[in-house]
Amino acid sequence: MRYQIQGETLPVVICELEGGETMITEGGGMAWMSPNMKMETSTNGGVGKAFGRMFSGEAMFQNNYTAVGGAGMIAFASSFPGSIRAFEISPGNEMVFQKSAFLAGEAGVDVSIFFNKKVGAGLFGGEGFIMQKFSGNGTVFAEFDGHVVEYELQAGQQIVVDTGHLAGMTASCKMEIRTVPGVKNMIFGGEGFFNTVVTGPGRIWLQTMPISNVAAVLRNYITTAK
Repeated sequence: MRYQIQGETLPVVICELEGGETMITEGGGMAWMSPNMKMETSTNGGVGKAFGRMFSGEAMFQNNYTAVGGAGMIAFASSFPGSIRAFEISPGNEMVFQKSAFLAGEAGVDVSIFFNKKVGAGLFGGEGFIMQKFSGNGTVFAEFDGHVVEYELQAGQQIVVDTGHLAGMTASCKMEIRTVPGVKNMIFGGEGFFNTVVTGPGRIWLQTMPISNVAAVLRNYITTAK
């Protein structure tokens, strides 16, 4: 499979497939394709994995697109202004992404649920509680919100991230959700009640415009209009 990512604000990834190659995506992820791409809807791993994907923010069913009778082409467009990034997944090189980051991937990539180990804090930590883990073999395309900034964390090095701005990280990183210290800070600080702390070693991807933040701003305008 060969691919190219085009566009900046609302990007699209165009994949060129050899005959018999398959791409997996969510329902509605396909933007355009050649006529010889055959679609088949599946749970891709059974009911257990389907429920796991549902809890991680994805649909229970996925669409498999296979090039039949020769080479094929299929394009997947982002659903929100931001970035599309490609990641090579292999044993020992797993990735963890925010909910709903999965755009498309090769058939050898497995999507599963990733829980924050500190469940008590995670239950109230919003988007930092449940994320997606990508394992197996192949290329996966993830869509992030807004501009993306990358950091390489050394062993034991930490970074504190406002909940929702953590777009992805290598599975070697550790993540926990902490409450903002001080009742006054929590109530009047305007930064929410929780932060996400990521500890290296590993690489992280931070997004500048989480869709949840945009929704909160629009909600205020809608409420005022009423």
